[in-house]
Amino acid sequence: MVIAKTWVLKKHFEGFPKHSDFELKEEEVPDPKDGEVLLEAVYLSVDPYMRPYSKMYMKEGDVMIGSQIGRILKSKNPTFPEGSFVEARIGWRTHSISDGKNLDLMLPDWPSNIPRSLGLGIIGMPGLTAYFGLLEICQPKAGETLLVNAAAGAVGSAVGQIGKIKGCKVVGCAGSDDKVKYLKDIGFDEVFNYKTVGSLEEGLKKAATEGYDCFFDNVGGEFCSTAMFQMREFGRIAVCGAISLYNDTEPQKGPYFLFPMIQKQLRMEGFIVWRWNDQRLEALTQLMNWVKEGKLKYHEHVTQGFDNMPEAFMGMLKGQNIGKAVVKI
Repeated sequence: MVIAKTWVLKKHFEGFPKHSDFELKEEEVPDPKDGEVLLEAVYLSVDPYMRPYSKMYMKEGDVMIGSQIGRILKSKNPTFPEGSFVEARIGWRTHSISDGKNLDLMLPDWPSNIPRSLGLGIIGMPGLTAYFGLLEICQPKAGETLLVNAAAGAVGSAVGQIGKIKGCKVVGCAGSDDKVKYLKDIGFDEVFNYKTVGSLEEGLKKAATEGYDCFFDNVGGEFCSTAMFQMREFGRIAVCGAISLYNDTEPQKGPYFLFPMIQKQLRMEGFIVWRWNDQRLEALTQLMNWVKEGKLKYHEHVTQGFDNMPEAFMGMLKGQNIGKAVVKI
């Protein structure tokens, strides 16, 4: 019998999450039955979507939602042999029993010099989000200008680099000078710190006087409203997230951007990455190849210890991470 640790949502978040909103519990995990596996977490992910999804899909007392890279300890399922590594959508748990429906094997022949944790980052859900959101919705063309906000995060940094691979001029926006430096180091053409620039409008205009053909929005709110007026005719906007709104206790109001939408004939589309799940393996293989070739660079913000999951989650929501935030067991 294995003893698992779990983090549960003790109380729904009101405003920004607090330590008292979480509770650490232990539970017994039995041996797997036929068709099941026992897996042990190696890396766990903390992601912005967990904040709104906890309200939409969870009850108080539920184990916190999330993905992890796990190792199969015992198996009675031939699809997942003992010792194999999986990406598992099973929440904040150290050990779990699964019938395989919420598991995906990691790419075969994973190189020994590439961390398995990238299966939660640039060769995982964030990388897929960047890949499909940019290529399917924005459909960038060589020579066009791409704008990315929250650009030093797991998704934003991948979006910018894929934009460069496709021949775009890439403009990024981030919230610290360290993040600005990182984005320049990985190939962004123009980057500005939205906290120190004179005004957001000024920063956007200075970075791309010609305006923007594509906009990958991770932030929403005021940034989206301001950037809409900087779009060029027939521009495309992929709405990935709205992290500026997640912790609000009162809904934000305006300004409204219907006029530039109409005048410039813009196309704006929200998406969830699982729309393209039938192309998942093909996309992961491409992302892996770009990493091997040095075309996609990555940075991880690693927190040590399962007991520090809430701290890692809150730090990520505060923007303390550069690149993907993960927790190592």
